[in-house]
Amino acid sequence: MKTAISMEDALLQQADEAARDLGLSRSGLIAEALREYLQQRRKNAISEQLNRACANEPGPEARRLVRKLKTKLPPQDRW
Repeated sequence: MKTAISMEDALLQQADEAARDLGLSRSGLIAEALREYLQQRRKNAISEQLNRACANEPGPEARRLVRKLKTKLPPQDRW
């Protein structure tokens, strides 16, 4: 799909140089950069969700489950 975008002249020059160095067209470079950016963004979102989940204190249901599971453990030796 064709589209038009606007960017600073200096950024466009840097993109053209990078595309030449990599043997890509300007469009190919921009598409690859966008793919990598979006992939990293998804990874970051997943990491943030996991960090929030791990940082939260367990809720009442989780505490009840832990208490229930502890009652099923064998008694500890007192050595």
